[in-house]
Amino acid sequence: MDRLDNTQDIPMEVPITNKEMENLLTLQQEILGKIAIGKQYQDTLNDLCRTAESMLSNSVASIMLFDDKKESLVVKAAPNIPIEAINALNGLIPGEHSGSCGTAVFKGLPQFVCDTREDIRWSKTSFQDFASAFGIDACWSMPIRGDKDSVIGSFALSSMEKRKPHKFHKKLLETCAGIVAIILKREAEEEKLHHMAHYDELTQLPNRILFSDRFTQAVAHSKRTNNMLAVCFLDLDNFKPVNDNYGHEVGDKLLIEVAARIKKTLREEDTVSRQGGDEFALLLGDIASIAQCEEAIGRILKVLAQPYLIDDVTHKISASIGISIYPLENVDLDTLIRHADQAMYLAKLSGKNQQRLFSTSDHEQTINDQGKLQEIKQALAQKDFQLYFQPKVNMKTGEVFGTEALIRWIHPEKGLIPPLDFLPFVGGSDLEIQIGGWVINEALKQLNDWQQQGIKLEVSINISSHHLQSTAFFDQLNEALDKYPNVSSQSLQLEILESSSLGDIETISGIIKSCQNVLGVKVALDDFGTGYSSLTHMKNLSADTIKIDQTFVRDLLDDPNDYSIIEGIIGLAKAFNREVIAEGVETTNHGLMLLVMGCSEAQGYGISRPLTVDGLVSWLADYKPNKHWIDYGNRNLSLQEQKILLLQLTTEHWFNSVNKVLLTMEDSGFGQYFMKCHLGEWLSRFEDEKIFNQEWLEQLKQAHDALFSLARHLVEQHLAGKIDEVREGIEELKTSYSAVFSLLNGYSQHSVASASFAALSSKK
Repeated sequence: MDRLDNTQDIPMEVPITNKEMENLLTLQQEILGKIAIGKQYQDTLNDLCRTAESMLSNSVASIMLFDDKKESLVVKAAPNIPIEAINALNGLIPGEHSGSCGTAVFKGLPQFVCDTREDIRWSKTSFQDFASAFGIDACWSMPIRGDKDSVIGSFALSSMEKRKPHKFHKKLLETCAGIVAIILKREAEEEKLHHMAHYDELTQLPNRILFSDRFTQAVAHSKRTNNMLAVCFLDLDNFKPVNDNYGHEVGDKLLIEVAARIKKTLREEDTVSRQGGDEFALLLGDIASIAQCEEAIGRILKVLAQPYLIDDVTHKISASIGISIYPLENVDLDTLIRHADQAMYLAKLSGKNQQRLFSTSDHEQTINDQGKLQEIKQALAQKDFQLYFQPKVNMKTGEVFGTEALIRWIHPEKGLIPPLDFLPFVGGSDLEIQIGGWVINEALKQLNDWQQQGIKLEVSINISSHHLQSTAFFDQLNEALDKYPNVSSQSLQLEILESSSLGDIETISGIIKSCQNVLGVKVALDDFGTGYSSLTHMKNLSADTIKIDQTFVRDLLDDPNDYSIIEGIIGLAKAFNREVIAEGVETTNHGLMLLVMGCSEAQGYGISRPLTVDGLVSWLADYKPNKHWIDYGNRNLSLQEQKILLLQLTTEHWFNSVNKVLLTMEDSGFGQYFMKCHLGEWLSRFEDEKIFNQEWLEQLKQAHDALFSLARHLVEQHLAGKIDEVREGIEELKTSYSAVFSLLNGYSQHSVASASFAALSSKK
C-alpha cells in the first residue's frame, strides 16, 4: 500500500488554536463576502489562494478543475505560481501516481505528501522533475466536491520545504475546498440565470435581449468597415395548422428543427433569434450588397421549405421573410425590426415562401392595410356583409341545381365592394376565420329559408386553406348545421381553393373526409388547374367535384392550349370518378364547347351574374334554359360530328376576332391568340387520329392555309397603318373564310353538327 494515502498516517497531535480557528472564520467570511457583493469569480479564487498562502509560510496555493471533457485537470487559479509551472500542470490525468492533486481527485481523499523526493506519488513520476524545477518539497491536496458529492477538482498548498501538516492545515484545506465549491456553484447558477435571460428556452437561440446586444456590436463594426448589416424578420407559413392538428409538442419539435436549420445555414458571425411563437429575427453582418443579402435569405427559404419528419409524420411548411438594411435605414433596432416585419407581411400577401425588402412605399401600404383590416373588422361587427348567389345549371337538361354563395361588402358610403377588394387583406388572419364562420352560418340560414319557400338548391361556399386547417373550422361547421336541423347537409358544398397553398395535404385530406363522412357535406376543389400540384390533389383529396377555373374557360375559344388543359381536367375527373363543373361560361358558344368536351354543369355570366336573394328568386321565376344547349343535349352526335362542331365554333370565333381587329383598327388583346388558330392546331391531330376522309382533310388544309395567310398579311398591313389596303382585302378574307366554312358544313350532307350550328347561327 502506498504511503500517506490519507490523514490517518499523519501525526496531527497539535490541536487547532483559538487564533487559528478565528483566522479560518475570517477567511471564510471575507471570501464569501466578496461573492455576495458580486466580485468576479476568477478574482475571488485568486484572493482565496493568496489568503491560504498567508496562513502557511513559504507556500503557494493552486486550484485545479476538470476540463470540459471531464478527462484531465487544468489550473483554474494559482496567482503565485509561474506560468511555466501552470503550463506543465495543465492536462494532468488523475491516477494512482499523478502527484498530490491528481491522486486526490482519483481517490477522492486528501493527499499529504511531506517529501516530494521520497513519496511514491511524486518520486517515480514526471512530477519529480517538476518538483525539482520549481523547488516544491511538500504538497498537500484536498478534493473539491460538486453536486451529488462528485469530485470536480482539488485545492492544494505546495511548500518550498519538507513539512508535516497539523490539524489546522487539514482544516484550512477543507475550508478552502468547500469555499471553492460554493464559488463554482454560484458561478454555475449565475451562468444558468444569464443563459435564461439571454437565450430562448425551447430552441436555445439568442432571445430579444441578446439580439439587441449583438446588434449594438454589429453597428459598431459596420461603422468601422463601412459595410451594411441586415435585420430580417421571419415568420413561418402554415405553422399554426401543425400546432392545432398535431399538438404543441409536435409544434415545439418543428420549431427546434427550424432553429437548427437556420443556424446551420447562417455564417458563424451572423445571429438568429427567436422572437416568440413561430417568429424569428436574423442579423446578417458584413453585407457588401443587397444582392448578397437576398442570396443568403434565398438559401434559408430553400432549406426551410424542405419536408420535416417528426414522429414518423411528414410536415411541409415554409417561411416569409422581410428585410431592412442598416445604414440605408439609419434608425434604431426596434424600427428596423418593425420595418422588416412589415416587409414580411407583404411577402405573405404575395404568396408566402418568399422574401421582401422594406421600402417607404411598403411602409405606407402596410399602414393602409392595417387601416383596411380595422375597417373590415368593423364591417363584420356592423353586419355590412351580404351574400350574393350565382346560379349553377346543367346545360344538357336546363336544370338549375345550385348556387355559389359569394360575399359582398355593402359599404354605407362606397356602396358595393367586390371580394377581391377586401378578402386579400384578411388572408391568413383570425379575421379570415371569423368571416368564414359568418359565411357558413349565412349560407345555411338562406338554405333554411329557401327550403321553407319550396326552393330546392345546393349552395356552395368558398373555404380558404387557412380557415380549413384552423381549430375553429370543424366546430363552426358542426354548430351551424346543428342550428338548422331541417337543412340536409348534402345541400351544402365546400369549395376549397386548389390554387392556394394547401399546406399539409395529409391533414387537409383528413379534414375533408371528416366533413364528408361525419357531417355529410359535399366538397369541391375550386380553381382546379391553377395550382402547382393539381394531380397530387386529385389523387390525395377525396373531393366530390372538380371545378374548372374560369381563366381556362374564358379563352377556350381563342387558345387551343386552354382547350387541351380543360380536356385533360375532364379526363382526370372521369378517371378519378369525380363530378366536373366549369365556371366563367360567358357565351352560348363557350357552353357548347364544354358540352362537346363532356362537361355539362356550368356557371358564369352567360347564365347569370351573382344576384341578391330577392334577385335570385326573381331570376328563377323568369328562367328559361338555353335552347341551343338543350338542343345539343337532345342529340346523339358521332365523334366526327362533335369535332366538326368544335371546328365551326372556334373558326367562326377566330374569324370574327380578326375581322373586328381589322375593321375597328384596335387590337383588343386578340393579337396574342392570332398564331394559335384552333383549326390549324387540330388539322395535324386529325390526320393522326384518321377519323376523317384524307382527301377532305387535304382540301380543308389548303383552304385554311389560304385563309390564315391572307389574315396574317392583312394584320401586318393593319399594324403598318395601311388602312386602305386592309379595307380592300376584307372582302377577299370573307370569301376565303366562306370556303373553309363550306368544307366544314359539307363534310356530311346531312350533318347533325351542321344543323346544330345552323340553328346556333340563326340566333344572331
